Amino acid sequence: MPSIGFIAPLLPGKTEIDRSAMISSWRGDRRNAHQASRQRLGTTREAIFIQPTPNGDVAVVYWESDDLDVTFKGIATSTDAYDRWFRDHVRDVHGMNVEDGFPPPEPDTSRSNVSVSLR
Repeated sequence: MPSIGFIAPLLPGKTEIDRSAMISSWRGDRRNAHQASRQRLGTTREAIFIQPTPNGDVAVVYWESDDLDVTFKGIATSTDAYDRWFRDHVRDVHGMNVEDGFPPPEPDTSRSNVSVSLR
């Protein structure tokens, strides 16, 4: 399954707005719309964590998708109400305009994926 992990810096003062919006999307008022969006876009797993850093908070994002290119293009162009809200939210809290394109980074094939058990 194709996957991607990336960080998206949060604008100063936007951390709690982002946290509240994501909680609403995962288990609140926007849950059904969020699930329908991700299913339509082919996203099979999503994990987002807010991580404080010395340079400000960032959202650490992990997605698995049937086709990452389709997922990113769908997020940028969908006319669905939730997807439009999501783009506006990303612009507000991250300062990123998804409509301008958000191509996933090229995969790093120079290293093998390593998994470590911490038991």
